Amino acid sequence: MADVTTIKVSKALRDRIAAGAANEGLTAQSFLQSLIDTHERNKRLAAVAAAYRESSDEDLESWREETEDWATVDADGLGR
Repeated sequence: MADVTTIKVSKALRDRIAAGAANEGLTAQSFLQSLIDTHERNKRLAAVAAAYRESSDEDLESWREETEDWATVDADGLGR
């Protein structure tokens, strides 16, 4: 078994974790890992959204053109 440790949480939170895990059919560890993974993904997506908002019109147009070029390459059917 991998190294494990304990964390101190209130009994109410422990019960919420256990109930959430049971509802998802997961262990408490897997449930917490899933929550953290989702949280980290949301942070990455927020950073990408912020980068788009902060980009100049010129940079966005360049990105659109490159995206269209790649979509054309992907749609040529050569890799199939």
